[in-house]
Amino acid sequence: MADEAEMKNEEDLPPDIKNWSKYQVKDWIHKLENGDDNVADILFQEDICGPSLLLLDEQKFKQINVTFGPATLIIHARDERVKLQKEKPTSSTNLPGSPCKPYPFCRYDDTHRYIESSFLDITESGASDLIEPCHEYKAFINTTDETKMSKFTEEAIRFAAACMNSRTNGTIHFGIGDEPNFSHGQVLGAVEKVTEAYADALKSAIDSHFEHKHKQTAQNCIKPPRFVGVLNKNTTSSDKFVIEVDIVPDSSLCEENIYHTFKMDKKKAKNKAKSKETVTTETKPSKQFFVRDGGSSKNLLALTTSAKTMKEYNQFVASVAQLSQRRKQAEEKHLNVIKSSTQGSRLSQMITGGSLSLDKSHFEQYVIVANKSHPIQLESLGFLVELNPTAVLDFDPESAKHGLQCHFEPQSTVSVHLPAQYKIKEGVKDIANELKLTQNTSWVFCNGGTEDEVPSDIDEWLMDKGASIRDVISFLCRKDVLPNKRFLVIFLLLSTVSEKMDPLVEAFSTFWQELKGTDQILCICNNKKTFTSWTDLINARCSINISHRCIYELSFAEVNGTVLSLLSKNRRSSRFLPCGGGSKVLLEKKVERSLNTLEVLCVNQCEGGNEDKIAIAENFYKGGKVSWWNFYFSEQPGSPPFIKRDKFDFIMKTVLPHLCSLRKACVLLNLMHVPGCGGTTLAMHTLWAHRAEYRCAVLKGSNADFAEVADQVVKLLMHDHKEQLPRVPVLLMIDDFDNMEKVFDLQQLIEKKCVNKEIQSKSPQVILLNCMRSESPDQTEPSEEMVFIGNHLSKTEQELFEDLLKVIEKTHKNAETFYGFMIMKMNFKEEYVQGVAHNTLKSFNIDQKHAQLLAVLVLLNVYCKNASLSVSLCEEFIGLQPKPLCGTMKVEDGFGKFSNLVVTCSVQGMVFFKAVKIIHSSIASSCLQELKKTYNVKKAEITELLLDIYKLYESTLGKDKLLEDVHYILVKRHHSMEESKFSPLIQDILGETPGLEERVLQNASKRFPKDAVVSQLLARYYYLIKKDFSEAEDWANKARDLSKHSSYYADTSAQVIKHKLKDAIANYKTGSICPKDLEIFLKMAQSAIVAFKDTQNLAKQESIQRLNTKTDNCPFNTAGCLGEIQVGVLVIEVLEKTPIFSSDNVRHDIMSGVLSGKMKLQDVETNENRHNKHAYHYTILKQFEDVLYNLRDRMKMNFDFFDNFYVNLGSRSGMKDRHVAQNELSRCFEQYVKLFCQTDSLNKKTLHNMLKAFGAGFSLHKARQYLERHKADTYSGILNLSNSNDISSEILEEIAKNSALVCKPKHKPAVKERINFIYVNVVLSCIKLESKHLVSYDKLLDLLGQVLNDQIPISENLPLHFIAVVLLWPQQYSPEAAPPRSLRNYISQMRTSYHTMMEEVYNGKRPIVHFFLGKKHGYERLVHFEEIKGCIKARQEEFASMWQNGKIWKEKKVEERLLRVNGEAKEKKILADTCFPDLKVEVTPMFPSQLSGYAPGSKVSFIIGFSMKGPVALDIESLCQQRVDA
Repeated sequence: MADEAEMKNEEDLPPDIKNWSKYQVKDWIHKLENGDDNVADILFQEDICGPSLLLLDEQKFKQINVTFGPATLIIHARDERVKLQKEKPTSSTNLPGSPCKPYPFCRYDDTHRYIESSFLDITESGASDLIEPCHEYKAFINTTDETKMSKFTEEAIRFAAACMNSRTNGTIHFGIGDEPNFSHGQVLGAVEKVTEAYADALKSAIDSHFEHKHKQTAQNCIKPPRFVGVLNKNTTSSDKFVIEVDIVPDSSLCEENIYHTFKMDKKKAKNKAKSKETVTTETKPSKQFFVRDGGSSKNLLALTTSAKTMKEYNQFVASVAQLSQRRKQAEEKHLNVIKSSTQGSRLSQMITGGSLSLDKSHFEQYVIVANKSHPIQLESLGFLVELNPTAVLDFDPESAKHGLQCHFEPQSTVSVHLPAQYKIKEGVKDIANELKLTQNTSWVFCNGGTEDEVPSDIDEWLMDKGASIRDVISFLCRKDVLPNKRFLVIFLLLSTVSEKMDPLVEAFSTFWQELKGTDQILCICNNKKTFTSWTDLINARCSINISHRCIYELSFAEVNGTVLSLLSKNRRSSRFLPCGGGSKVLLEKKVERSLNTLEVLCVNQCEGGNEDKIAIAENFYKGGKVSWWNFYFSEQPGSPPFIKRDKFDFIMKTVLPHLCSLRKACVLLNLMHVPGCGGTTLAMHTLWAHRAEYRCAVLKGSNADFAEVADQVVKLLMHDHKEQLPRVPVLLMIDDFDNMEKVFDLQQLIEKKCVNKEIQSKSPQVILLNCMRSESPDQTEPSEEMVFIGNHLSKTEQELFEDLLKVIEKTHKNAETFYGFMIMKMNFKEEYVQGVAHNTLKSFNIDQKHAQLLAVLVLLNVYCKNASLSVSLCEEFIGLQPKPLCGTMKVEDGFGKFSNLVVTCSVQGMVFFKAVKIIHSSIASSCLQELKKTYNVKKAEITELLLDIYKLYESTLGKDKLLEDVHYILVKRHHSMEESKFSPLIQDILGETPGLEERVLQNASKRFPKDAVVSQLLARYYYLIKKDFSEAEDWANKARDLSKHSSYYADTSAQVIKHKLKDAIANYKTGSICPKDLEIFLKMAQSAIVAFKDTQNLAKQESIQRLNTKTDNCPFNTAGCLGEIQVGVLVIEVLEKTPIFSSDNVRHDIMSGVLSGKMKLQDVETNENRHNKHAYHYTILKQFEDVLYNLRDRMKMNFDFFDNFYVNLGSRSGMKDRHVAQNELSRCFEQYVKLFCQTDSLNKKTLHNMLKAFGAGFSLHKARQYLERHKADTYSGILNLSNSNDISSEILEEIAKNSALVCKPKHKPAVKERINFIYVNVVLSCIKLESKHLVSYDKLLDLLGQVLNDQIPISENLPLHFIAVVLLWPQQYSPEAAPPRSLRNYISQMRTSYHTMMEEVYNGKRPIVHFFLGKKHGYERLVHFEEIKGCIKARQEEFASMWQNGKIWKEKKVEERLLRVNGEAKEKKILADTCFPDLKVEVTPMFPSQLSGYAPGSKVSFIIGFSMKGPVALDIESLCQQRVDA
């Protein structure tokens, strides 16, 4: 019942008994001393409320059976309470205070608090502009523990539903009073502790009160409860809180829906049955429809006899569409755009008096005036210690307990004073000495805070303490106390000042009068509401506008960082991050250390350092990696500027602005460069130039855990932003990634992290600057996605290098040895580099230690990018010793006359260390050539040195890096379209000094005795080069022993057997194979097949394990499948050399029949005239019947696997992979076709036999062979035809013709063949739409329907349901057709089949999109992927970058072809609209991060693509935003 919610405790009872309910009367009697519970119940049953209680006397008590004793006690207690109430003077604590602002809307981390009895300066209201929240107040004091939660949820739901229907933001406040019992908006406080119970109860209430279809929307629109602290009137802390619930009916969530709620009503009903009458209670949910009506919520479905309510309801429902549109427009108008701010620069100006440095500040001393602080502010107020204020006027009575003074005192010397100590009773100098004004900070408690003085309420402070504070201010402003015009008063508004009687207003007024203006006053707060309230109060009090002396757009963390950065000692000792507009925040050492995968570039990088400018410049010019110091020194007066490459301005003015316009959390810029051409330098220069606009960082290592990197990047982005949107993005440079897939992985993880952190923005939050080496030196035109730096300088760049050389020659004596600089200045001329190598290496002697070290360094630098040797390793090897008089010798000097070829660098690995490397990659290459040409020092000799000299591996520092580099140059193969056999180093040794490679590899096995990869390398060497299969087998077995469950080492064992068989066949020179050798060959083949099957099984197990860990993106190992195919080809080759299958020419049909399992060897032997002669051959063959009879099926299965794998699965970016095995697969398939699919080249006798065997079905057999020959007998093979440049439209038509023949009803085609026929027509339509062999689209749909109604084999589920979804997707042009009700079912079955059939192989892959939904109809509505590529004139790398950044969808030609579909976001999926209103189809985002920022129910627009995993959504945009853009 409604009045049940009004019970309360005695201390919370209204002062006037007249206002008591019967529940409060009952509760009051319970609380009385010697109170009788029975009497309380009697009064409750008699409905005695406050007014009734006042009228009761002894006689009336007797009438209701209350005895004399209890009646006397109650009457006495009542009269005493009335008497006390009359005598109680009117106190300020009972009167409402001054106005205050409500807590910031939709925030939870603000420091705002209410003061008891103050009142909110916003009235209860209805919808205004729909964005400015309306408000509703609930006192929430007349409740018990049993009823408070139901009261809270009922009121919150009613208000929320009204706001959602009215489409207005709103806040309902519990603990804020209203008339008549309180002043309107009076702060009361409702609860005494923060608890999750309110949030849980509200969530549960939403589920029970809203319709099922709207529950999720309501959960998103109704925000969790917020608990706002309530201070006492004297600003001390209380134990009360106000509970607030914010409502945000976002247009993308609410659309044009209306929201009913349900309330459970209990009604009594009488049932009459014969002689009995029973009373039952029925529970019925009553439907409600709330809207905002002024300051309250009105139910338009309230039970009434009037028809007016229903009329209002109908009118409102009819207006919802228009209201929703107004809401969308209001949201667009109030979009949370990050505004550019200059307040960081203004703060620096004002706090220093224009000098921009606190070391040279115009102000010599500072006075701080502060009010109530919040604990979370204190950590951001460290700048106060640095200002070392002369005095702090503190108006927080709890400052010493847990406020500003408590935080400040441990960090500085403080003298605590009361205002009275400033009263001039003696000489000013004497008072100043007593106060120690020039020694310690005088901390003046201006409103109590010490044991001697109690705090005053705001409206009493002026009378109690105002005069004494004026004395303090007057004293401080005396010219003989603080220097005239040389001190600054800073008003630090830590909480909102909202009352005209606030002490801070009086303090300001006094300072203003004493200082005769505001030039020495600075006001700092951290939000606009505090600023507005403060300036309004000052304007009302002093009639002046102080906006120009206020800082309010910066957080206190930004104020702190900006002020601290103005001290030179801090710029040397502390580091600062940009926040935009010249503001900064402090990057604490602890935070920076937690970002251990990143090298953070700060705003004040290098400032205050004392590095050797000459040494740093020389190291860079010689060829060392550029450091931040090079950029810093180039900006100092008198220094030559750093050369800006031509592409620098393009990146600054074109590329970065374009990237910042994209709507993705993380965007990518690829900076491709030829090694040694300045790519890394350009990337770092870009970061340096943007260090004040972006939060810049460099990824320390490309092998870091990307999940950890993503976490740290977002941590850097959000540092000290809390609930605010970050003002500046992160610019992250990543260097030397070896493939784009890793870059894409990092990009996706960063986007995912942004989604998890709910960072929503219209612009990128992270920009990845990917600095990657290019294999090709060819210059390419730069684009907005990719910039290329080649080994050729423009004319402008050459002139800049010429000018810089003139400057260098004046300042450096040894400029001619600056080879890193000179190589670029000479425009990378080979003759110059070769000349440097030739001249420097004169008299090279490999027996000298420094020469050996140089040779090793040269070899490492040529074959391993970024290779180096640690300084300590070099010192130990050369034997450098410290000199007593001269100090330590430079490590470069230890290289003697070769010192100009090496340079020191820093290496960040497991540990940080200094190292030595060759100055330039081209120098290393030329030195290696020179060593061979002039001094006959070969690569094998240097490699042996590298492996054999144990002293190289004795140094602890840098040992791991050296072993890693040596391992890399020995085993890392560089795959292109042709698979390389060995690493480039081993390949070069093989070519340069054949035979020495074996010794090198043997030494490698000694250096890496427990390394399975090295053992595998030796096995490969022995079976590929030496043909020593016994030795190869031993090494392969060792590799397997070291890693038993690896498919890669299992493959090596199988490869040994395969190559042994291949070699034996190649060396067989005696014509027909004899039975004994046939047995040997087939045994080897059988063993190889078993080994390759083992490899396949292990590969599947590995893939499943990787899938489960979700961190390893290594793709499925296909080597076992290819190996088995290759063995099959070898078996065919062996059989072709046996007399059974090669009497005069190959008995094509017989061997094909046997290997297909269609002919038994026994039958072949019986039918052969000379079977006695070949009896032993038959005996051997029969031993391997299992291998032979299944050979074709196994080969076919593996060919189909490869088609399925490479056609349906692409890279992790969704692009089609290029694979190195393509040529070998084509070769093997040619052999397969030649035996199993060839009829045209057969001799007449064979053809006659086949015609006889097949009879009338020969043409059918020939058609099937034709289809298999062109891989048109599988759906994946057919799909691949549209990607093949080798297939002409004529061949495709022939395929369609043969497929039609196979599918004639009289031939009883299999389900697979009928499905293939559908695929053939779809693909043919993409290539030649006008073909006469193309069946009509409607007929194709009929054929599809027939297949769908048949019994479908499990193996055909995936291809059938894929093509069904593609063809049956509703057409916009034919809404009159019946909706495909089974479409959702087909999608579900397709996804299930995809996981079932592809689970073992899809790890590290993403399903390829074969078709997109186009704007036309029929066949033309299917836009093939290749057609999209044809619209974009770009190289493969650039196309991939456009695909990832989403720019491809904005190309005009693409937009003209593709249909944009609308839909509704639903968690991680989208419900796509169709032309049938009641048919919504679930699609998955291709890139889940594109759905970030869209709450469930949001309306979105997107492009639909079709993959084997189901329909996917690409280029997801907000529908309302798209309309605005349009």
